[in-house]
Amino acid sequence: MSINLPLPLLGEMAIFVKVVETGSFSEAARQLGASPSSVSRSISRLEKALATRLLQRTTRKLRLSEGGEEVFKHCQEMVSAARSVMEISGQFTQEPEGLVRISVPKAVGRFVIHPHMPEFLRRFPKVDVELLLEDRQVDLIDDHVDLAIRITDRPPPGLIGRQLLSIDHILCATPQYLAEHGTPTHPHDLLNHSCIYLGETPSDARWKFRQGARSVTVGVRGRYAANHTGVRLGAVLQHIGIGSLPYFTARHALEQGLMVQVLPDWTFLASYHGGAWLLYSPTRYLPAKLRVLIDYLVECLEQEPTLGKPGRGVASGSSVGEYESPENGALF
Repeated sequence: MSINLPLPLLGEMAIFVKVVETGSFSEAARQLGASPSSVSRSISRLEKALATRLLQRTTRKLRLSEGGEEVFKHCQEMVSAARSVMEISGQFTQEPEGLVRISVPKAVGRFVIHPHMPEFLRRFPKVDVELLLEDRQVDLIDDHVDLAIRITDRPPPGLIGRQLLSIDHILCATPQYLAEHGTPTHPHDLLNHSCIYLGETPSDARWKFRQGARSVTVGVRGRYAANHTGVRLGAVLQHIGIGSLPYFTARHALEQGLMVQVLPDWTFLASYHGGAWLLYSPTRYLPAKLRVLIDYLVECLEQEPTLGKPGRGVASGSSVGEYESPENGALF
């Protein structure tokens, strides 16, 4: 076999990876800007060169053959290596440019990240940002996402990142509601109040509190539940009841005196908690467009007020994984 044989097939190998990743010839063709027939011919040429059938075709879906699974694994490694080459080239670009896709939980994106984006776009006119507001956990490779922000106290292995912000949760109500219904002084007093909670699972209505060594759990009730913090904020401001909110959502209304914190002497333990972690796939050559956005978000959120720490954030520089920055030798 000629050693030059693989070179003309590199394009076909990349197309094969795209077909498997998308699950169809038509979708692969759409993403590649080609016709389904040309994609099909590319797969046929690769199968002929390798003398093996790669895909089992049915009217509804594609399935890798036994030989195709092994070929796909190596072709995927090839495509990944090609992406790394492009990332290296990005290191020599004097001005950051290109598109960055960042997945962010809806509330964090709306209240924490979005307010800082206009200034970023002004500073870096050649960098475009696609902010994907979604609460599901994306796969950075499969979903073609460059950066992801997740709320967790246990960042997943295999990803690089740093904690941007701690997520503190508090209970809030309007002065009008408390004037009409009374102000709780102990978690058990919540039994006599209308409470606005997450509502996704039964445990969301079991509010947990800690004060020193004491812990208390209260089964709350209310006429309104919502699984979006912006909606719960609006419900509190409409005097519907006492709501559970992340501090970053409630902060501006608290500062304006539109509502007040309830049971401030108790720590409210929300059903979901942790920090806002900025995560990305390990790579030795981080494109300039990602580097400037990461640095910018860290810079901004270092100043983001957190509960009990006005004007100070909690970007810790904690590391996940084992990436060593080639620029400063510091672990992320």
